[in-house]
Amino acid sequence: MQDRENSIPAADAAIDPFVEHRRLLFGTAYQMLGSVADAEDILQDAWLKWHAVDQDSVEHPKSYLVRTVTNLALNRLTSARATRETYVGPWLPEPLLTAPNAAEETELADTVSTAMLVVLETLNPTERAVFVLREVFGYSFAEIGGFLDRPEATVRQISHRAKSHVQSRRPRFDSDDAARQEITQKFMAACHGGDLNALMELLAPEVTLWNDGGGIVTAARRPLHGPDHVARWMLGVMAKPVSAGIRLESAVVNGELSIIGVIGDYRLGALTYDIVDGRIENLRFQVNPQKLGGIQAAGDTTA
Repeated sequence: MQDRENSIPAADAAIDPFVEHRRLLFGTAYQMLGSVADAEDILQDAWLKWHAVDQDSVEHPKSYLVRTVTNLALNRLTSARATRETYVGPWLPEPLLTAPNAAEETELADTVSTAMLVVLETLNPTERAVFVLREVFGYSFAEIGGFLDRPEATVRQISHRAKSHVQSRRPRFDSDDAARQEITQKFMAACHGGDLNALMELLAPEVTLWNDGGGIVTAARRPLHGPDHVARWMLGVMAKPVSAGIRLESAVVNGELSIIGVIGDYRLGALTYDIVDGRIENLRFQVNPQKLGGIQAAGDTTA
């Protein structure tokens, strides 16, 4: 990921509030938009705004920057929602490589997961902003009201509505890291070996797969349901001539152990999933080449 602050003189970078809070700002924008590229653009715009004001007159730089990023993201999200209505096939958020302890390191908790970002897409822009600021970053209702120019009572109502909405749609999943590691290894082995029965045994009866190719690369344009359908589709992809040389590797994506598809040094897709009662219940396969920037740089933990 490109660091926008590289244009800041080295002597100033160490004390520049924008640099100091960059991870928080990126996390806010990314959770608001579900897009690495858009989050980077928001940070660029926020950096320009920050360096265009009289910084000595800003009493609380961190709050000023969060407010700036939030409102820029709100504007971007409002226009993005219209674009997504004409998106080809299922829309999935952009995956992001994270460190194994990314949730603790970046204060993003489980809301950085792909599953949660998908749920956040069902909120309206204001609800999403309030939820992210309150539930992820712990801002008070009064602070959020200041960011959004809304009365505290209104923010409290929006927060309650958004939280209830998210809780009712938040996917259930197992949190056993060892079990997830074992299932991930078995899944990759079954795919590499073309073992249909082994693959089906790993999938829950109600498993669903969403595939985001954005109309750019070949991908299923509708969700696939059921172990047989999902397993045969996965093995069919692996068996295609265009897939020759693909290897599956485990990686921590959006704070969870996941799978990425690799040819040579290029990462051509990210597969994230929920594990419930020891089986894979939901799979989200991101292969849109325009949405893979966040998984290309090994060890990138900018979120």
